[in-house]
Amino acid sequence: MEEKNTSIKVPVSGYIVLVLAIVIFSGLLAKTQGWNMFDFDTLNGKFGLIKSAKNNFMGAGGTGARSGFLFALSLIPGVMLALGLMEVVEYYGGLKAAQKFLTPLLRPLMGIPGICVVALVSSLQSTDAGAGMTKNLYESGEITGKEMLCFSAFQFTAGGVIGNYLASGSALFSIMTVPIVIPLVVMMVLKLVGCNIMRLYCNMFIKGDEI
Repeated sequence: MEEKNTSIKVPVSGYIVLVLAIVIFSGLLAKTQGWNMFDFDTLNGKFGLIKSAKNNFMGAGGTGARSGFLFALSLIPGVMLALGLMEVVEYYGGLKAAQKFLTPLLRPLMGIPGICVVALVSSLQSTDAGAGMTKNLYESGEITGKEMLCFSAFQFTAGGVIGNYLASGSALFSIMTVPIVIPLVVMMVLKLVGCNIMRLYCNMFIKGDEI
């Protein structure tokens, strides 16, 4: 894989769209005025409210399979947007740029190629987008079965960690006895631990690329 990376020719557009994709999926511009158009959650938008009501089409108090169906339906726009952006990044050479320059970092750290970086950054903010991108990478042959398992273990541990931590965890910020960033760092480290435990398991018990 590393020898292949050295011969990859990356167009200038590849570097541009790679940086842009990382910015969009990272949420760095989510709170800015005007520039938040380069934020995934902003582009994904939100459902409007039913007239004279406080709820969107999902309503309130739903239960069972019907409630689950509506919840699953609400995830489709985000996954479609993420996969669409991924196709644009690939078309302009962004994945080639990631594969060439980030494989030397991600390969020893997580056992996955640099081409996964966009999906990785996306998974920190959106579990659905990260999972959809990973599935797409595997089905297109960009990553192997073992790499998919290692990457999935990373995403599964504290899924959507940045988005969930800043949203749900904010309720505890006022009573925390440590800097706000410390729990986030701990969760990121444990995500890497989970990934490498799966990596060790794959190397010990899985022959070839069987999954």
